[in-house]
Amino acid sequence: MTRRVATVFGGSGFVGRHVVQRLAQAGYVVRVAARAATSAAGLRMLGDVGQIVPIVASITEEAACVAAIEGSELVVNLVGILSPHGAATFDAIHVQGAGRVARLCAAAGVGRLVHVSALGTTMDSPSAYARSKAAGEAAVSQCMPEAVIVRPSLIFGQEGSFPNMFARMARMLPVMPVYAGATRFQPVWVGDVAEGIVRIAAEGEDMAGAIFEFGGPRILTMRQIVAWAARWAGHPRPLVAVPRWLALLQGGILEHLPGRVLTRDQVRLLYVDNVVAPGARTIAMLGIAPSPMDLILTGVP
Repeated sequence: MTRRVATVFGGSGFVGRHVVQRLAQAGYVVRVAARAATSAAGLRMLGDVGQIVPIVASITEEAACVAAIEGSELVVNLVGILSPHGAATFDAIHVQGAGRVARLCAAAGVGRLVHVSALGTTMDSPSAYARSKAAGEAAVSQCMPEAVIVRPSLIFGQEGSFPNMFARMARMLPVMPVYAGATRFQPVWVGDVAEGIVRIAAEGEDMAGAIFEFGGPRILTMRQIVAWAARWAGHPRPLVAVPRWLALLQGGILEHLPGRVLTRDQVRLLYVDNVVAPGARTIAMLGIAPSPMDLILTGVP
């Protein structure tokens, strides 16, 4: 039998681990492309002996990408950053890097490229992050028109930063600050996102050039999400709305501190609705009934 090879850029991350596991279960030999081999070494246990292969490959390095892609029938690009740092700018990662992967996939004759972007990506967004994601989608489509683009809303999971960050805050603070409380989100489970990517890979040529928007079964405001996370943590707290001007001021300070827990660009992004557009291709069209947070996140974190 001819082995089926898939390469997952960003495979050592939160979403990547789930994608790698499901691809292995589907019978692929999976190359996990990461900036450091050690970050992906633990993923070997998710498949049979020799089935999951960590490799060192950054999407900013041409030669490493060529080697990672060669011989693959499927490539998934999950790489993204929430804030720039040093040479890892939005343009370098979301635009140049995404375009490089697509161009090299086209040159190598890769059968299917799935590029994971984000909901709310428009060229006129107030957020540089969202604008760069939109430019990255355009670069991917230009280099490989048959690539499939997936735009998920907020992705949640037991081990993910969302909503665990709010849960930690609820344990430490007497009140819960709420930024952009009226903004709407459609949280989607990481397992559903990963399964959707695998099903796209299996669908064949009729998926060429498709754009999917992945959202969960419920639309929630940020205020509802923060309140839910506090209850989930076992520490329901009073909610205090943070004015936009103060949020931007806090972001302007925190973005210069180690960890960059909040930036002004992230604050701007928080005020843009993050829900599936009417008429969009959805995760349900892949035969997946999206899972609610209440069902997946049980027990106190």
